[in-house]
Amino acid sequence: MNEKPIIMTVSFQARPGKDAELKDALTEVLTPTRQEPGCLFYDLHVAADDPSKFLFHESWATNAHHDAHDLTPHIQRLRSRINELSLAPVKAWWDKIG
Repeated sequence: MNEKPIIMTVSFQARPGKDAELKDALTEVLTPTRQEPGCLFYDLHVAADDPSKFLFHESWATNAHHDAHDLTPHIQRLRSRINELSLAPVKAWWDKIG
């Protein structure tokens, strides 16, 4: 049985005064993530009306690829700083596509 790709959005709200730091931290994971096996796309967006709101729009070939992504050093570094930079909770949504 073939597993269907997943598509996800993950949103972040910067803590007051942390907009630039959060943007930098999120931007740092773009290139290494896009090079990971199973990454179909991985894009970062900033809200047009609020520079403190960010959203990753991403797609993975399988759940296993996404699970492996969560364990990478660059994502672990981001996670170690996320409470410092972003208001909780980080919101995620995903679904199977295809």
